[in-house]
Amino acid sequence: MTAPTVLDVKDLRVSYADASGTAVPVVRGVGFTLRRGEVLGLVGESGAGKTATALALLGLLPPGARVGGSAVLLGTELIGLPVRELARLRGRRIAMVFQDPLAAFNPAQRVGDQIGEALRIHQQPRPGRESARRRALELLEGVRVPDPARTARSYPHELSGGLRQRAMIAMAIANEPDVIVADEPTSALDATVQAQVLDALDSARRATGAALLLVSHDLGVIAGAADRVAVMYAGRIVETAPVDALFAAPRMPYTVGLLGSVPRLDAAVPLTPIPGAPPLPGELGPGCAFAPRCPLAAQNCREVDPELAGSEGHLAACVRPDAVAERSGAGLFPASAPARRTPPGGAPLLRVTGLAKSYPVPGRSAALPRRRPGQRRLALERVDLEVRRGETVALVGESGSGKTSTLMEIIALGAPESGSIEIAGYDTSALSRAEVRRLRGSVQILVQDPMASLDPRMRVADLVAEPLRAQRFPKEVIAARVPELLRRVGLDATDAERRPHRFSGGQRQRIALARALAVEPELLLLDEPVSALDVSVRAGILDLLRRLREERGPACLFVTHDLAVVRQIADRVVVMYGGRTVESGPVTEVFEGPRHPYTRALLSAVPLPDPPAERSRVRVVLPGEPPGAAEGSAGCRFRGRCPVYAALGAERDRCERETPVPAGAEPLSGHTAACHFPDDAEGVFGPRGGGARGRPPRPRGVDPPRGRPPRPGPPGACLSPPPAVGGYRRRAPPRFNHPPVR
Repeated sequence: MTAPTVLDVKDLRVSYADASGTAVPVVRGVGFTLRRGEVLGLVGESGAGKTATALALLGLLPPGARVGGSAVLLGTELIGLPVRELARLRGRRIAMVFQDPLAAFNPAQRVGDQIGEALRIHQQPRPGRESARRRALELLEGVRVPDPARTARSYPHELSGGLRQRAMIAMAIANEPDVIVADEPTSALDATVQAQVLDALDSARRATGAALLLVSHDLGVIAGAADRVAVMYAGRIVETAPVDALFAAPRMPYTVGLLGSVPRLDAAVPLTPIPGAPPLPGELGPGCAFAPRCPLAAQNCREVDPELAGSEGHLAACVRPDAVAERSGAGLFPASAPARRTPPGGAPLLRVTGLAKSYPVPGRSAALPRRRPGQRRLALERVDLEVRRGETVALVGESGSGKTSTLMEIIALGAPESGSIEIAGYDTSALSRAEVRRLRGSVQILVQDPMASLDPRMRVADLVAEPLRAQRFPKEVIAARVPELLRRVGLDATDAERRPHRFSGGQRQRIALARALAVEPELLLLDEPVSALDVSVRAGILDLLRRLREERGPACLFVTHDLAVVRQIADRVVVMYGGRTVESGPVTEVFEGPRHPYTRALLSAVPLPDPPAERSRVRVVLPGEPPGAAEGSAGCRFRGRCPVYAALGAERDRCERETPVPAGAEPLSGHTAACHFPDDAEGVFGPRGGGARGRPPRPRGVDPPRGRPPRPGPPGACLSPPPAVGGYRRRAPPRFNHPPVR
């Protein structure tokens, strides 16, 4: 039997008033249903209306927003419901996991108290404060928080992003809602932390029997988590289908383009960025909103706005669905440059050996203990890497591993605290001021947020020309090079007169790249340049970087936490953990035969945009959190999370006493790994970095469970601990027990 419907949305419309008072539509007639226990993935580019749709369901849109249509939650109409009545439902019948938990939590209140507050507001009889605190600890334990008591006592700013997100999930499920709305819950997280959050969200959903509306731009996440998918464009749903059918045979050109824009971990394939940009709200003309970007658009596409149509639950808003059938992204949109080419040889342009960096711990306030004299925070302990001319080397690892600190040490062109940095044969510790000035133009950096490096008061022409003026180029050379640089990065020469705030995020990143390329550097440092971009925009930036490489552009040191991006753009990869280099080698060798347990776990955590492949993969969820700031530690810093260490007997002593160093080959010659027992990981993980989640996923097409699951276990027991496997926790079905809170 089909599970009952818990949320029925029909013709949902949201609009905002512009400066003249005219209503500007941002959501145009969205409709979908959610059944108990079902997961619906809502995907699309920024500005498609995904978040506005989610916020409209909970009545959380900003003042001035106008909402129409219908959203029925278990027989109760949400649209137009008085604020007081809607507040009674929020958190009890429908709950939300926000994209930025730091902004959603109260910064002046402890996390445990905020979770307890959600219980005290909605539960009858109202529980006492101590009872609510105990229940908050149970909820935090249920979403796999490593130390629930410490997390409950902490303020939001004291927690990592992954812990804050799991605490937000615990608060969302506190009252066992019927619907959970998750708005980009993993958008800014590392792969390993993303896996932890998805595991917690899936466990919470199964424990409460709730339906889940999962808003995301990560199609890999959707492939592994969703039962059905709805694709949004320009404020409306343009395609919806069961997840397997949509990924296997999309019927809308926009969906084909989205899928073609996603980099894959398992293969290096040319990406197909969608040309152009989505229309702004209020700029829609007659016909299909996607027609200006669609390679199959005909005259009737520009005249008629198609309705959703199709069969077997697969609907698409396209007047030419037959023309889309069996067409790949490369068949519809221009493919990017070749994904791989033979890297050049020769001496290294950049050589980093034994790099270390620490910072003095600042004095504390009177409310906190004072620092010890001379205490320092260790950021880098031992970093070794090399980059050849014309080569792209990826530097990967979790947040806090030291990737950005490594770039900052390189770009400083100074004497490192320990170790050495050589650029084009020059030892940076021995450079004079004049030599630093001459070398400065040879090394440029592209930061994660381009608006942080672009002066908003300056025109684009002046921003791009500024490095040339600093290097004292003649005015006529500058005037000729600026439009050439803009065209080289895919912008128009007429954009030179505009200011940065007039551009989208992807366009601003292109401006920053043009500025970095202005002085023709030999080495380009890129710090997460595509992490905050939509999949299609990201594909366009990656395509641009690859084409620059093919044109014998600068060598690149590319910092990222997205290993699927590494597979598409890098020649070699360097893996960092806790301020140390733990593995390095050619991308193909490292990805297909990782030797360090941490690298295996990183690769395991990256989702694939292929539902059957994603469901069949063996994956590992790393326990605990990455190591924080330290004064230095003996032995392997990964051993607290390492399954190989957990499986060792008397040999553990070596991991505790001896710090592993890269071994196996010279950095440029082959594959190295800083692990005492690299061959033992095969027996713990399985072949090629395997691990296990322990629970087989629910097969697609099987009706989701109805109602809440039984509550086994003695009163007061919240969660049965999942079985430990070599130091890791298998993803097992949680068994929440929800005793009445009094």
